This record gives sequence, C-alpha cells and structure tokens, in this order.
Amino acid sequence: SERAADRVFRARKEVERVLHGEDERRVVIVGPCSIHDPEAALDYATRLLKLRERFVEELVVVMRVYFEKPRTTVGWKGLINDPHLDGTFDIPTGLRTARRLLRDLAELGMPAATEMLDPIIPQYLADLVTWTAIGARTTESQTHREMASGLSMPVGFKNGTDGSLTVAINAMIAASQAHSFLGIDGDGRVGVVRTAGNPHTHLVLRGGRGGTNYGRADVEAAARALTKAGVQSRVLIDCSHDNSGKNHENQPAVLADVGDQIRSGSPHVLGVMIESHLVGGRQDQKPRSELVYGQSITDACVDFPTTERMLERFARDVRARASTLTAQSA
Repeated sequence: SERAADRVFRARKEVERVLHGEDERRVVIVGPCSIHDPEAALDYATRLLKLRERFVEELVVVMRVYFEKPRTTVGWKGLINDPHLDGTFDIPTGLRTARRLLRDLAELGMPAATEMLDPIIPQYLADLVTWTAIGARTTESQTHREMASGLSMPVGFKNGTDGSLTVAINAMIAASQAHSFLGIDGDGRVGVVRTAGNPHTHLVLRGGRGGTNYGRADVEAAARALTKAGVQSRVLIDCSHDNSGKNHENQPAVLADVGDQIRSGSPHVLGVMIESHLVGGRQDQKPRSELVYGQSITDACVDFPTTERMLERFARDVRARASTLTAQSA
C-alpha cells in the first residue's frame, strides 16, 4: 500500500540521518538470526514495535529479518531457499512468503533489515527493506559490491571473517561508484543494470578469528582507517558473532561497552546489531511441528525480556550523551 511504501521510505531516511550525523539518535538492528516461522516473526515484530515507540527519542529500532543464510560449508540456507525446512527447496513459495512478511511488517510500521546474498532477490524484496547487510563472506565479492551500489537504502559491509577492515573499506569505496553489470530488470528479464552508486554505506564491526573489535580502541582505529580512505567513519557494532565469542549470553556485555563509549562522547558509533528472539538459545532443525515456537534454528539468540533490558540500557546511554552535549553547548 501507499502507506507501507511511505513508512519504508521514512525509515530509510531516519537511518541515513543518523549515519550522516544529522540525528543524535542511534540505530538498533535487532531480531532473530534468521526467519524460519513467519508467524513467530510477526509476533516478535508486534512486541518490538512497542519498544521502537517507547524509545523513539533515543533509538531508531529496525527489525532484523534475515531470509538468506550464507553457509561456511552446507546447511539450511534460509526461508527463501527452503521454506518448508525439509530439503524440497520450494523457492517460489519462499520468495512469496518472504515478501508477504516484509509487506506485513511495513503495514505494521516495523522497519526491516536483511542480508542480501543472492543478487537476483533484491528485485523481489528491496522495495520493502530499510537497511541491508553484506555479510563477512561476501563483502569481498564484486557482484555484491555492484549490487549494493544500486540499492536505494543504507548498506552495511561487515569486516572479513579474519577481522580485516580492508575488504569492507574497499567494498564501501566500490559501492559508492556507478556500475554497469548484467542482472535482471523489473520484468524479470536479463539485461544491463546501470547504477548511480550508493552514498549511504558504512562498516559493520563483527569481530574476527583474532577476537573482538567492539572496544573503544578498535572503534577509534576503524574510524581513522575509514576517514583516511575518504568514506563514512561511523560504524555499526555487531554484538553477536565473533564479538560475543559466539556466545549469545555475552551480547549484553558488548552492548554495555558500546553504550559506555556513546555516553562518554564517542562520535563514531552509528548503532548496534543484536541477535534476539522470543525464546533464548537455539534448537536444531527438525520437522516444523516439533520446533519450539519463537526459538532460533541457526545462531543462538537472547530472549525477549533480555532484549528489552538491553534496549533500555542503550537508550539511557544515548540520552546521557544527549544531555552532556546540551550542557556543553549551553
């Protein structure tokens, strides 16, 4: 609907304003590691919307709605690829299910963030997405850099799995430029795609094999490297993955550290990403009827009460920074 399209547009502008320092709030991308149950995802979104409205003065809350999962070797590739969780790979149903959920979220007023993995999929979903990630395994890929250059929304490039920032910085430079490449057009036909370049890209710090990179020294070093390269120096910090030592229970501690940096005046933090679901932890993939409702089948997540406490804490830190800035300018 027109209302849903307008909400997506306005949410993108909110994130862009924070990214470029025109809005003192901070971005929080929070939600399940991956979506396997649209009903539970809508349930989660309804609860998250209350927090989005409650902290609207401090935070721009966007729901993490990931339909595609990059695999190091093999495994379930996500709702679009295998919506029935049974290896039948009913991709047409997966695409329709994903689009329906994004449409429902937009109607609800809950902005959505996702990872774009397959370069054909944005033609089906991008108009309903507020923010996009390019993952650690695909940041170095020319195909994904070209794709990002044509997305009309902010795009976060994750640092490499080895912790290197260079691949992500190079990706940001590449995606800011115009590109021409083979793709599919709005009618699903193969054609030459020409993009204008994306001025709203940024780095996502997710840690690496060498350890974490969310600490003050890491964030400042990243900001220096980004400034030197002439790209956006504000970074989004992933509280999960290697920054949590792949233990979901460490996410609140990561968030607290980042909040302290904001409170003490760091201008470099765009916001955070949190892996969260209705039920904490994770479960192995099994027939849908046997799954625990609202629990991840990929990475372990914090539960919803923990999520609420984390957002309360983060909003408090953003509020404290705002009052410090007001006092300084008085």
